[in-house]
Amino acid sequence: MMNEIINCLLQSEPWIEYCTRLDLLNQSKYDKEVIHANDKMISHPQIRLLLSELTQWSEEVVTNHKNAGLLLHKLAFIAEVGLTIEKPEIREIVDKIMKHKTREGVVQVQLNIPEHFGGTGQNSWAWSLCDAPLVLYSLIRLGLGGDSTVNQGLNFLRDLIRENGWPCSVSPELGKFRGPGRKDDPCPYATLLMLKVLSQINDFKESHEAHIGAECLLNLWARSKETHPYMFYMGTDFRKLKAPLIWYDIVHVADTLTQFEWLKNDTRLKELIDIIKSKANEDGSFTPESEWKAWKGWDFGQKKKPSQWLTFLILRIIKRFEA
Repeated sequence: MMNEIINCLLQSEPWIEYCTRLDLLNQSKYDKEVIHANDKMISHPQIRLLLSELTQWSEEVVTNHKNAGLLLHKLAFIAEVGLTIEKPEIREIVDKIMKHKTREGVVQVQLNIPEHFGGTGQNSWAWSLCDAPLVLYSLIRLGLGGDSTVNQGLNFLRDLIRENGWPCSVSPELGKFRGPGRKDDPCPYATLLMLKVLSQINDFKESHEAHIGAECLLNLWARSKETHPYMFYMGTDFRKLKAPLIWYDIVHVADTLTQFEWLKNDTRLKELIDIIKSKANEDGSFTPESEWKAWKGWDFGQKKKPSQWLTFLILRIIKRFEA
């Protein structure tokens, strides 16, 4: 059955084939088959559309981070499928993104927080922990892991941690804005994104901050019925299978936590993954239980049939945890 699923993934869209060869079959990125899949990916119409949209980075204003059509989410997707600054068009996009950053190295996006939410109501180049870690994560995946500015920004954000996780934190340009929660609570989404970016740096995978962040999310899972900081629930909607990895849901959390090998024996993480595995179809594939309307037309942007990208993501999660 597993061989049949793998063969199906290899015959799918080029980004699914590419990631399957690298992450499930452990092929080298220098193998001819892997290089060929990468070349097909960069020329695919759906990828070309994303790249065209990303050239408009400086024009987008973020008003709701949960908007699945935001360019910062599309940036993360092209980074996760394996595109890098080795491609000239990716380099041009990255150069635009890097034009706006703080003296601490934190990359900014245009944000507009209404006054009645504690913001200024004005468009501002700023950052919050709902976007800055994701942008840095994407830049690292795209090939800027050794960039001094990116590393400076990551260190700055890492140091914002408290004893229970990362808080709802924003740059001064956003005024007194804070999410709908107690100020002493950790923000689950900010903590998830910070773990996501720390997982990309070997020196940080075993860090004290990573341990605090992981414990925050796993403790929230264990107490999911009574603990919902900043209105982030781990109930029915959280447990629905969904792609791509955009918001606070079971696949995104599992994908992030399984990148930390020291969590392999954690019973809370095992419980979370067992729920995901229980949703498999008879052939071992997985069907989305919820979809992002902004991604309609992608194989995961529907709920009627199995998604090969979602299936790949879950097989990678299982492989990491059971290795």
